Amino acid sequence: MERVFGMKKFTKQSIETASEAMKAIAEEISSLPEMSWSEFSEENTVLIIVDVVNGFVREGKMASADIESIIPGIVALMKKFNEKEMPVVALCDSHKPDCAEFESFPEHCLEKTSEAELVDEIKKEGGYFMLKKNSTNGFHEKEFMQCLIQNPQTNTFIITGDCTDICVLQLCLTLKTWYTCSNKSVNIIVPIDCVETYDAPGHDRVLMNTAAYKLMKDSGIKFVKTIK
Repeated sequence: MERVFGMKKFTKQSIETASEAMKAIAEEISSLPEMSWSEFSEENTVLIIVDVVNGFVREGKMASADIESIIPGIVALMKKFNEKEMPVVALCDSHKPDCAEFESFPEHCLEKTSEAELVDEIKKEGGYFMLKKNSTNGFHEKEFMQCLIQNPQTNTFIITGDCTDICVLQLCLTLKTWYTCSNKSVNIIVPIDCVETYDAPGHDRVLMNTAAYKLMKDSGIKFVKTIK
């Protein structure tokens, strides 16, 4: 049979098999357990909010109303962290007009514009340390790396935000492999009610959320329905 990129071309049977696999993953996601706030240590847990900015929610070429749904859950987590004076880090896209990322994505979240600002609900809650990022993967920002190095006691990361299959996925996988490279255990937890991606031609939201879940889960990222 003819091959494409080292694999057999899709057949009706392979498509049916993939469809069944997707259904199984969807059922797995729907039955995820909840996690209790009491399971976290105040000394070594950090909440990370990825790109919940106007440019991905309410205005601009990359905005998606689907992402609006995760804001209440994220704010609820922020309240818990702020009550305990635990760290909250907000990673925010902030690009210059000539950013190389615009070769892959439409122009968005230009620095010093409202698109690059956190949504009002998160601003109002406050209590966060904001880090600007110039690529989809916030891990590579020097300030983020400094935070990791200066807080060696931190071993639990609750990751929230958007987009599940781009910025969230890249951050989770890079965090995981960075700790693994140093032979250190790390807990990376993603509450499913606090992450989301967008719908667009060639980018089906359900498909991409599902694929991202599978890729992260197989790499040791823990998913829960919600954190209460």
